[in-house]
Parts: sequence; C-alpha cells; structure tokens
Amino acid sequence: MTGPSPRFTASTQRRLRRLNLATSLPPVVFAAVILLYIDARTWWHVVVLAPGAVAAVVAFERWTANDLSRFALPCVVVAGAVWPVGVLVTGSPNAYWGICAAGSLALREVRRRRTLAVAGLFAYVAVVGAARLLVQRDDIGDVLVAYVLVPTVLTVVVTVLTMVGERFYDLIRELEQTREREAELAVVRERVRFASDLHDIQGHTLHVVKLKIALAQKLLLSDAGRAEKELRETYALVSDTIVQTKELAYAQRRLNLTAEIENAKNLFEAAGIRVRVTREAEVDSRVSELLGQVLRETTTNILRHAQATQVQITLSESGITIVNDGVTADAPAELSGLSVLKQRVAGDGGELTVQQHDGRFRTAAVFPPAHTGTTPAARRDDQ
Repeated sequence: MTGPSPRFTASTQRRLRRLNLATSLPPVVFAAVILLYIDARTWWHVVVLAPGAVAAVVAFERWTANDLSRFALPCVVVAGAVWPVGVLVTGSPNAYWGICAAGSLALREVRRRRTLAVAGLFAYVAVVGAARLLVQRDDIGDVLVAYVLVPTVLTVVVTVLTMVGERFYDLIRELEQTREREAELAVVRERVRFASDLHDIQGHTLHVVKLKIALAQKLLLSDAGRAEKELRETYALVSDTIVQTKELAYAQRRLNLTAEIENAKNLFEAAGIRVRVTREAEVDSRVSELLGQVLRETTTNILRHAQATQVQITLSESGITIVNDGVTADAPAELSGLSVLKQRVAGDGGELTVQQHDGRFRTAAVFPPAHTGTTPAARRDDQ
C-alpha cells in the first residue's frame, strides 16, 4: 500500500492530533497529577516519581503527533526506572502508571514479536510489584493486591484500549486515503473525458477540413462556384469548432443528436457516399448526447479509414446503429476513439459494439429500455 498523500498528512493528521489532544490529553495529565499527589508524601518523593508521570505525558503527546518513534525508548526507560524505585524506596503503589502508559503506547512501534513485547511489559509490571515483598512481609495479601494485581490488570486494560484505539485511527486514516484516491480517480476520469471530447471536436473537424479543401481544389477550375461554397463551409466549420472548444473548456458543450445526424449526412454526401437515415424512434435526451458522440466518431472513422459507397444510420428505440461498406482487409478492427467511447457508454449503462464482416463495418450503441423513449411511427430519410 502506498503512503498517504501530502494533503492527507497535512489535513487528516492535524485533525486527529487536535481530537486526541482535546479529548484525551487533559484526563491523562489530570490522572498523572492525582496519582503523584496520592503517592508523594515528601518533596523528594515528588522528585523521584515525577519523571515517570512526565514520561507518560510526553509519550502520549508524541503519539498524537505521530512522532513517537524517536521518544518511545527514552520514555519507557525513564518510566520503567521509576516503577521499581516507587516499589522499593518510596512505597508508591501508583508509580506503575508511567510505565503502564508509556509502555502501552510504545508497543505500537514494535514491528516484530509484538506479542512477546506485550507479555514482557505485563511480566515486568507484575514482577517489579512483587518485589515489594522484599521490604514489606507483614501483609502479603495487601502487597499482592496493591502492587501486583491492580497494576498488572490496569496495564493489561490500558494496553488493550490503546491497541483498539490504534486500530480505530488506522481505520480513519484508511477511509481518508480511500476518499483521497477516489478524488484523484475522479480527476483522472475527468481528464480522460475532456481529452475524448477534445479529440471528437478537433480530430473530426480537421479531417473534414482536409476533405473539403481537397474537394475545393478539384473543383477550382471546373466549378468555381461550388469550390467557393466548399471554402465558405470550411470557414464556418472552423469558426464553429472554435466556439465548441471554448464551450468545452467552460463545460458548456452539449451535442445535439439530430444536428449530428444532419451533419453526418452532409459530410457523406460531400464525399460522394450514399447515406440512408432511418428513424424508428427518438431516444431519451439523457443519452442523446452520448449517441451523438458515437455518430461523430464513427463518421470520422468512415471518412478516414474506409472506402465507403453506402452508409446506413438507424435510430431505434434502444440506440443507434451505423453500417458502412468499403472496409479494406487492412482496416483497423479496433479504433482508439471508439474504445474510449465504449467505456463511457458502459459507464452510462449501455453497450457499444463494433463488428466487421464481409467488407462491412457495423457500429451499434444500445441502452436499456429505461434510458430510452419510443414513438410509434418510423421515418426514413433516403439520400
């Protein structure tokens, strides 16, 4: 798994740190002061026991900052040294608190043999507490309860709660990382969509401009009026492309399926291709723009890759179908523009299929009935 992004480190980590500091640090400091007050009977007791409480507070504060690795060992050593002093010298049954807190937090830095480290922490607290019997033998039951049982049980409870809390914050980090990745994927998808739309506009227009200029050159001497008309249409097409590019940049571009069908007819006629358009039904406006993109991309591919003489465009209840002849043996079976559109159609619940058979190429975009609307009458435009 890759590490968190800089934005995750800068935002989520700060929020978690503020949450930990606001909700948990005050009780930790309060507990340290109370336990120190209970155990310290003279001023030098405070001097001896205070480093353990300070080590615990420092370990907790560094844990909230995700910077415990540099302080874990010093805090554990200091807190671990205070516990036997409290047991054997000052008679402080609560002196375990420093090693309990610092040790349970330091366990998260143990990457290998963590179970052994956990058992070692519990054993250390219990064995050191039992050492109180060396200086107080008159009341074994009270010693075992106050110096062994209570410190060991509380250390186990604190350690378990610390591990559960660690897992909880790990889940928060994973959820935040997932959200970050989804945002990044959304940006990538938007870039792909923008690149596809730009390809639809620029690639289609440039190829048509090339076709019209070539036609105007042929007509320049034999039919100057027709050549002038082709050049005017080329000029208008370039102007319209500039407008569409600006609309695309500002997310205002919308394709009109009816306009795209008419445009495709005009282009095929200009190239000397006979075209037939059959309207069996009108599709829902929610998918008409995507079908317009499929038609535009297919028109460009026919003009660029096929030697077509006939094209059949069928607008049906479920989508659109374009069939053309003139497919050569070396024609590409899979076209990059249609591959991109295939993913977009699938993302909207439809299916885009391309088939090549017996010199004919069939492109069909089909959507479920829920996405389409029907009209009872069919209309056919023959050219």
